[in-house]
Amino acid sequence: MTENTQQSNHSDPELPTQYTPADVEGPLYERWVERGYFEADEKSDKPPYTIVIPPPNVTGSLHLGHAFEHTLIDALTRRKRMQGYETLWQPGMDHAGIATQNVVERELAKEGVSRHDLGREAFVERVWQWKSESGGQISGQMRRLGDGVAWSRERFTMDEGLSRAVQTIFKRLYEDELIYRAERIINWCPRCLTAISDIEVEYQDDDGELVSIRYGEGDASIVVATTRAETMLGDTAVAVHPEDERYAHLVGTEIELPLTGRRIPVVADEHVDPEFGTGAVKVTPAHDPNDFEIGQRHGLPSLAVMDEHAVITAHGPFQGLDRLEARSTIVGALRAEGRIVAEKRPYTHSVGHCSRCKTTIEPRLSMQWWVKVGPLAKAAGDAVRDGKVAIHPKEMESRYFGWVDNLHDWCISRQLWWGHRIPVWYGPQGEVVCVGPDEEPPSGEGWHQDTDVLDTWFSSGLWPFSTLGWPEQTPSVEKFYPNSVLVTGYDILFFWVARMMMFGLYAMDGTPPFHTIALHGMVRDQFGKKMSKSFGNAVNPLDWMDKYGSDAVRFTLARGANPGVDVPIGEDWVQGSRNFANKIWNATRFALMNGATVEGELPPAEQLSATDRWILSRLNEVIAEVDAYYEDYQFAKLSDALFHFAWDEVFDWYVELSKTTFMAGGPAADASRRVLGEVLDVTLRLLHPVVPFVTETLWTTLTGRESVVVAEWPADSGFRDATAEREIGLVQQVVTEVRRFRSDQGLQPGQKVPAQLDLSGTALAAHEAAMRSLLRLQPAGADFSATASLPVAGATVALDLSGAIDVEAERKRLTKDLAAAEKEKAQATAKLGNEAFLAKAPEKVVDKIRGRLQAAEADIVRITAQLEALPKA
Repeated sequence: MTENTQQSNHSDPELPTQYTPADVEGPLYERWVERGYFEADEKSDKPPYTIVIPPPNVTGSLHLGHAFEHTLIDALTRRKRMQGYETLWQPGMDHAGIATQNVVERELAKEGVSRHDLGREAFVERVWQWKSESGGQISGQMRRLGDGVAWSRERFTMDEGLSRAVQTIFKRLYEDELIYRAERIINWCPRCLTAISDIEVEYQDDDGELVSIRYGEGDASIVVATTRAETMLGDTAVAVHPEDERYAHLVGTEIELPLTGRRIPVVADEHVDPEFGTGAVKVTPAHDPNDFEIGQRHGLPSLAVMDEHAVITAHGPFQGLDRLEARSTIVGALRAEGRIVAEKRPYTHSVGHCSRCKTTIEPRLSMQWWVKVGPLAKAAGDAVRDGKVAIHPKEMESRYFGWVDNLHDWCISRQLWWGHRIPVWYGPQGEVVCVGPDEEPPSGEGWHQDTDVLDTWFSSGLWPFSTLGWPEQTPSVEKFYPNSVLVTGYDILFFWVARMMMFGLYAMDGTPPFHTIALHGMVRDQFGKKMSKSFGNAVNPLDWMDKYGSDAVRFTLARGANPGVDVPIGEDWVQGSRNFANKIWNATRFALMNGATVEGELPPAEQLSATDRWILSRLNEVIAEVDAYYEDYQFAKLSDALFHFAWDEVFDWYVELSKTTFMAGGPAADASRRVLGEVLDVTLRLLHPVVPFVTETLWTTLTGRESVVVAEWPADSGFRDATAEREIGLVQQVVTEVRRFRSDQGLQPGQKVPAQLDLSGTALAAHEAAMRSLLRLQPAGADFSATASLPVAGATVALDLSGAIDVEAERKRLTKDLAAAEKEKAQATAKLGNEAFLAKAPEKVVDKIRGRLQAAEADIVRITAQLEALPKA
């Protein structure tokens, strides 16, 4: 254990009778911020510890996922700060291109205007105005949770410094020929009118249709199936597998494309699965990513048949129809020509939707900017393979490699106005100029800047170093890069983490952005279902904070946080954590009322009782256990270890065992008061990173010192006392067994019973007073007559229950219970012995009856023992 060196101003501490989080949390947090506890000094000679916040959207508010992730990060950084590290938890927000533009456009719509009415420059000014007035709501909510971030360093992905970083790396990648412009298939949202990233596409099972269409005539015909009949207008081939003998005679020929008057070739391509459907696929290079690849391999033309609104542009009777209108109209026309071979409705299949507006995504051929990820992705993979970066839990490595080793070039342009505008200018003679942050863009007639902006993930990919002042080699970059660990969800391992790895290694000369990637799961409801407003199970964590306190929410989340595993959570669990906070409060209040102190040195071990040595031994074991769990990111295990140590061992055993010592007074009581103060001091410091508010209030009251936020993290002193642990283990056995017997006999918890304790030959004699107090056992009087004798842990506890219970009434009750248990056993045995029943009954039903039989047999044994223990008539 570590002696805390903060100066004490301790005097007559008092605590209110009840803990009210709402009265404590807000003022405490503001005090921490005012005192600068969370700030980081790049000039410090302390070792650095850095974590960047996964930047929440400027449009967002705190949800349980944020609360979960922030709790874990806050626990790590609070502990490291207490361990003496120069700790930086870097805060900031993402400009959230699509989401923010949509929010402001909705506001404009209420005024009867559009962004096009304002023009680009005025619209961007309007977005900045919205941000200053309404954006960043989540920052205040982070304070509610207790996030220990360095607020003075807060960044925004569109602020001046980060914009400079974006321009710098874009130009560097461009000059290294790792950024290029090309026409490729992208995810297109016809509502948002922009390309979107893979992570912004949500897949769900939709009821659609599967239509089988005959192309060609007679022996020269092929049947293809599609869920998007409207795209056939853009078909430029039919593809079959090269080894599919059914179509070998057609490869290299042309067949008629219905409704169009065009003829298209039949090509052989190994992409086609001959076992799926008819073994033939229609090829629409301009409207399907796989078809685009086939088209590239075979030199096929790409015919775009829809505009940016997903309206048909192909000349003919379908021109001007929305894609869904066109789909049904085209199927009708094919049906009229006798081209429909089969139709299946509904046909349930996975369909991509825009995560912002839920519109069905349209794969679309479009001229876009791309990052050539090959060499960047290889470096990102090698950094993990070579041990420069560790992924935790390790089993997630395979998912990471599966992504970076097969990464396609990344589309980075978005057709929006809000975001980092692509720093490329086009000249009147076809010139293309990429402009860096310190360069003047070309001017003069005919020059114009690219209208697209960069994908939000482009700027957030620079987050670990751009937030520190890069591209300048600032003192913060030198001190805090690379980051120590990244804590984030496994769901964005590919989309954000991989991009940070690629950009960090590229920009920082091969130095990865962090040493460790600690991945956590997703928060789900108590039944394991994804939380969603549409499911009706979404929870606003602020509601729980209002009701139970922030500590209760934090402890519940941390206690469920196993690495890489989803976290189920329900309100009753938060209530249980609130009860834990109350238990800590009440136990500390009791300790203070009984003189617990941290003043002076701990007495030598030889001057301490076995109870005191036991709890100090256990305390050091728990310190070591918690440290090991922190280093392995086992938040659930460390929280559970602290919960059981604090509640079970400190509050339920040590405090209770010490009550008789306190009442007796003298040197032993003084020693126990100092030990109790030590145990509470250390336990509160161990708990602080997870439950900061209640521990701050209790620790400062107990010690009289400045703040547990800047207190020293406890260290394992190495003190162990196996003899004391065995001795108290025997005490616990006696108390537990006698309590169980009392309960079995129907005694009330506070009901006193005469007893004789034979402790000869054991180490329990010193604990007789404590055991009698815990068990409500009175000394045996002259008329004592033992009605029950319990041998346990080498001792014998004789009890006289003759005046404590109505023996005959208890015998009658137990006899009735025994008869019911025997009847239950007979019924279950009969069913399990019925071969006809076993042959027909589901296995779950049979298992349930087996369980009933086992329970009945256990009840018979228990009740029989209780009857035998009753005094004889």
